[in-house]
Amino acid sequence: MPLTHSAPSSLGLQSIMVVDDSPVQRDHAAQLCRQLGIGLIYEACHGVEALEQLAMLRLKPDVMLIDLHMPVMDGVELITQLQDKGWKIPMLVVSSQQQGILNAVQELSSTLGLPMLGSLPKPLRQEQLESALQHYSQCLKGNVLQSGPRQPLPISTQDLCHAIDCEHIDVHYQPKVDIRTGLVRGMEVLARWTHPSLGRIPPDQFIALAEKEGLIFDLTLRVLRKSIRQAAAWVHMGFTPKLAINLSPLLLDNRGIVQEITSLLESSAISPSQAVLEITESAGVEQLGKVISGLTRLRLKGFGLSIDDYGTGFSSMQQLALLPFSELKIDSNLVHGAHQRRNLRGDSGVGAGHGQAPGAGLRGRRHRSHGRLGLLQRCGCAVGQGYLIARPMPAQDIPAWLRSNRARLPELRLPPSPALAPALTPLD
Repeated sequence: MPLTHSAPSSLGLQSIMVVDDSPVQRDHAAQLCRQLGIGLIYEACHGVEALEQLAMLRLKPDVMLIDLHMPVMDGVELITQLQDKGWKIPMLVVSSQQQGILNAVQELSSTLGLPMLGSLPKPLRQEQLESALQHYSQCLKGNVLQSGPRQPLPISTQDLCHAIDCEHIDVHYQPKVDIRTGLVRGMEVLARWTHPSLGRIPPDQFIALAEKEGLIFDLTLRVLRKSIRQAAAWVHMGFTPKLAINLSPLLLDNRGIVQEITSLLESSAISPSQAVLEITESAGVEQLGKVISGLTRLRLKGFGLSIDDYGTGFSSMQQLALLPFSELKIDSNLVHGAHQRRNLRGDSGVGAGHGQAPGAGLRGRRHRSHGRLGLLQRCGCAVGQGYLIARPMPAQDIPAWLRSNRARLPELRLPPSPALAPALTPLD
């Protein structure tokens, strides 16, 4: 039942709903919310009662505290019902269930497009609750609590054709560093497009359009030419990083792609051994024959090959073993939180690829904390990439970043681990 209304708390919250079948636990949570200055509190003893209250409310609560194990309707079903009804209310799971179940519920919320603030153990403690609700306040200020698919921008095939033909597709570079030392090992090449009236177009949107409309070949070659010219300029400066270039699986059906890529490199100072071509893991599921054929030819030419975004598809390790890859690139979703989640550290998680590719470096990417950095080291990952290292940037910003990276090498370096020895064995 609601209590008296008051102004927003220092956390930016006016109201909250506590859903728990235990009167004691429910009252305890409500009392903690009051102490944090939240004036309007709704209480429900199970999911059905919570849905009934929400249906009557014109203004939904700012946050819901949800227990998982409840009669009539449990917390998991409640979360699913919230998605079905289109009620995207930020949630905080409060439960005594084991961590694996809590992790699964957070993954469910993410899959359903619902905002999840995290999970807290019982008995609920004020400092933990306050910390979790501060995340709500921070997200609110950053306007990042809105979930669901991003609305596509109204770009046309003609717009993209014009951008490709007129060299309006820019190239940014994201550094890749040795996890042990912090020294630069490569640069991932990333296409960027700023539309004259719509502004920056998300890469997943214009690349999907290029694949759909048969423009991906021309787009890829333009990006390759720009990045190869830039790499040649870096070579003259004494800087020779490997280039990691994304390759659409659709291009593997084009028999001319291998010759085109090889010819571009032959006319420059870059050798195939200085380039790594990245293809997403999911591409190997429906087009395995074409993938094996195209990638084997590229591997024979001396290119490095990477299974990109490992952990996002459903291809088995047996299928991955058929591909002539030289590195495995772990998706950020698999790395995120892995230093706190034991189930991601075993054979099914971060460490899985190392034993499947003897002598190959397992490359970890996009880690944002030193805890994850240490975990990737212990799992045998050799190279890291992500916002902890650097965001993607235009070529002109690379020299300044290199200087700043040299200054912070002691910060990035971690003690050597015996597990790293086989991971650093070169393949070529």
